[in-house]
Amino acid sequence: MSSDRVDRLEGVDDAETAGDGVPEIEDGRYLYCLVRADAGDSLETTGVDGESVSVVVEDGIGAVVHACDGIYDSADLTQIRRWLVRHQTVVDEAGEAFGTPIPFQFDTILRGDDDGVREWLREEADTLEQTLSELTAHWEYRVEVVETDPISDDELVARDDRLQELTSKIDDATEGTAYLLEKQLDQRLTELRAGRRESLTADLKARLDEHTREVHTLERSPTASLSDDVAEIAGDEHNGESLCRLTILAHEDDEGVIGSILDDVAATDGLEVRFTGPWPPYTFAPELGGDDEPADSDLHQQ
Repeated sequence: MSSDRVDRLEGVDDAETAGDGVPEIEDGRYLYCLVRADAGDSLETTGVDGESVSVVVEDGIGAVVHACDGIYDSADLTQIRRWLVRHQTVVDEAGEAFGTPIPFQFDTILRGDDDGVREWLREEADTLEQTLSELTAHWEYRVEVVETDPISDDELVARDDRLQELTSKIDDATEGTAYLLEKQLDQRLTELRAGRRESLTADLKARLDEHTREVHTLERSPTASLSDDVAEIAGDEHNGESLCRLTILAHEDDEGVIGSILDDVAATDGLEVRFTGPWPPYTFAPELGGDDEPADSDLHQQ
């Protein structure tokens, strides 16, 4: 349910594991997401690898799944990307049809048939009911502030007395002393750039906090978690230096005011703001199948 990996599969031993260590699954259900649904509800779409998607419902909670007999593993990065895109498309379509979904990470598989899914939904009913209620009409948004024309070292020197002092000393110093002073100058430049990023991030977070439920800072360079795969699928690329990346959980009615705040930031010369979403709340979904799950958990995530 979260970006953390789950690697436990019920009853897996040497006899049930392929020669390369990949678990074998005779009958399983690949999980895309969970939604509010009624018995008989369906989702007309095609899943990963062209599989037929169905909605397995138990007491008002539906699991969007397809039948599978193994995990999806490939050395072909193009193939993996196709699978990721298809996974995300199914989750998006489920969100459009049923409202905010609780998304699973790619290649999350539950051992067993549809009855096994229903049993699992009953076991997790309290957690899932609370989460679906809390996430109703809430979506994840991604924000990145990029400096398209990064401030030069000369500009920073012109603005900072300490840098000016060091520059003056370097001009008059011997070679050895100049080397040490240049190290101090580089450190000061690094500190000023970091302070500028931190100030911008803190100010933006404070403004967004007033109109969102949660705001989290991300690494300035995307990492290989599923929530970042979402950004990758969207073509999250830019020219310039990334100053900050944020992920936001907000009610869909507040999207406009969030956009207005970001417009103010984008109005600053040299800054560009990327605002993507709404996405299913990958970053904010609860973790199922984590450390608190029993060792014989049916849930497997590659």
